[in-house]
Parts: sequence; structure tokens; C-alpha cells
Amino acid sequence: MNMRCFHLPGFRAKLVPADKPLPQPTGSEVVLKVLAAGVCHSDVHIWEGGYDLGNDQTMSFEGRVKFPLTMGHESSGQVVAVGPDSKDVKVGDKCLICSWIGCRECAFCKQGDEHLCTAPRFLGVNREGGYADHIVVPHDRYLIDLKGVDPVAAAPLACSGLTTYSALKKAGPRLADDPVLVIGAGGLGMMAINLVRVMGGKGAVVVELDPLKRKAALDAGAIAAIDPKAPDVDKQIRHELGAPVYFVLDLVGSGETAALGFRLLDKGGKLVVVGLFGGAMSLSVPMVTMRAASIVGSYIGSPGELRELVQLVQTKGMPVIPLDKRRLEDANEALADLRAGKVMGRVVLVP
Repeated sequence: MNMRCFHLPGFRAKLVPADKPLPQPTGSEVVLKVLAAGVCHSDVHIWEGGYDLGNDQTMSFEGRVKFPLTMGHESSGQVVAVGPDSKDVKVGDKCLICSWIGCRECAFCKQGDEHLCTAPRFLGVNREGGYADHIVVPHDRYLIDLKGVDPVAAAPLACSGLTTYSALKKAGPRLADDPVLVIGAGGLGMMAINLVRVMGGKGAVVVELDPLKRKAALDAGAIAAIDPKAPDVDKQIRHELGAPVYFVLDLVGSGETAALGFRLLDKGGKLVVVGLFGGAMSLSVPMVTMRAASIVGSYIGSPGELRELVQLVQTKGMPVIPLDKRRLEDANEALADLRAGKVMGRVVLVP
């Protein structure tokens, strides 16, 4: 029996379909039929070959990515075969797949932060991912039972959901008391608006350049959606928040958005940068001290946090974000649309 995947043969190349023998699991491995695979901006960065670090510097993926690569790190699937050492899942189980697999030996992995591993083995980045009709997971510890949750809608939880959940947790108990400022209303932004509600938060004020995405943010329950190019943008934001700006979640991660977020912070405020659009920001160092401000980077989230998130949505309900369901064969078009900013919510490939 064969499986089909769409792999990337090189940077900026068109994804190519390929058929190969369906792997037979050994040891603790689990083979799943892919039910859905989200298309993430990180896939676009892999396709492009690096990140813009600002100041004419680039972080290249040259030598970090082995081709051909089957991308896709937001996957759900149904178990079709298990290795002899796999004990906690059975054939037929529908699971969310945690792609953030570490070496299990470094200090980060030993404390449960495999997403920060110094020698990562991430699905869809360092090994074969979900742009396929089947996927191999090295151990059932990376599978989370989706009982009661639609596996297609749940697929984006593996990255988009986990990333925003981990970042919002950094707001601490004040999440329930004061609205937060969210910069960006793309896939992550729409997830954040919903997760603030699911996590019992006060609400979100959104800053977004695209008027269609601003409307989508309001439809999703944002308190307000503000154009960052407005001449009185700071005044509008403070008016809508109705409180000191204590927590800014930058889901774009450009020099301009990070500068806007820091500029708005009041005393004791925290800017959490998640997005990887790229660029550099100019920072007034004394203001960091005088405001007792925090600038924090938040990268994905741990496997443990992903389990927390799934348990949360099983109890409180799934975040409702626009899902653009497409065929696996449409992966190239999905990546192109995401690069062009044409995606509202999240694209999910369904084999």
C-alpha cells in the first residue's frame, strides 16, 4: 500500500506530489491517516528559506532543512497502525498530533519544553509532516485524544492555538480583569480573540491594517478593531481598552508593530512578541526601566501546554475561527494565498 505526500524539493520551489510505500511502524511508532493539516505562516518562511532579522540581516534555513521535505506541523489524524511498544493509543483513535518533538536529552526537554530543544525533531520541519495522507509519529506521547472535538477544526490547535494559548498565559491573572491588545488579525489573531474568551479573559482590542480582517475580528467578538495607520491610533487604543495598557500581544512581529506595542505600554506593562514577519525596532532603553516594562518572546508552546489547551476546549468549547478547507492537492495555492495575505482565518488541507 502506498501513501501520497506533497513535498518541498527546495527553497521557493513548487510542492511536488509523490507516492511512496506506507511505512510500517516499529518500536513505539504510530502511523495515522491524516484527517487535516493546517497551513501556517511558518511553512511560508520555510518555503522562502529564512527570516528577515532586520538591519540587512537574514537567518537562513540553508543547512537546517533537509530536502525533500513534507511540511505541515498542524495535523490531526486517525490511528491506522501501532508499533509493538506503543501502549496508549489504539487503531481507530482520532488524535491531535503534537509536532514539537525534541531530543529528550537536553535541559529543555528534561523540563518538558521540547519546543525549545537545541536539537529539534519537529514534524513538518525536521522530519516528514502532515501535507500527506498518512504520517508517522515516533511515540504515542505526542498524540492527544480528540474525544468530542472535530479533528478537522482541531488541527490548527497544534500550532496556531498552542502558540496563542502559551502567549496569553503570560498575561497571568490580569487576563480576567483587563482587556488585552492584540496586534494582527490573521490566523493567530483570530485564534487569540477566541482563546481570550475560552480562557475567561475580559476581551481583546485588535489592531489590524486590512479592513476585511478588522471586520472579521469584530465578527469574532473583538471589543474593537483599529487601523494602525490612523493618525490618532494611540488615543483610539487607549479609549477602547478603558484601562492602562498592561499587555500587548504582537502576532505580526515586524519592526513597526513591536515599536507600536512598546510605545503603548504603561508602567508594569508587558509586550509579548510572537509573530515572525521580520525587521528591527528602535528602543528607548531608559523607558524600559522607567516603565518597569517587559519585552518577552514567546515561541510555540510545550507539549504539556498543548494537552492543557485540548482539555480546555473539550470543557469550554472550540475557538470558532474561519476555516478555509481545501484539498491536499491545493497545497501550492494555499501557500501562495497565505503569502499574499489573502487568507481569512486558517487554511486546512483535508486529504
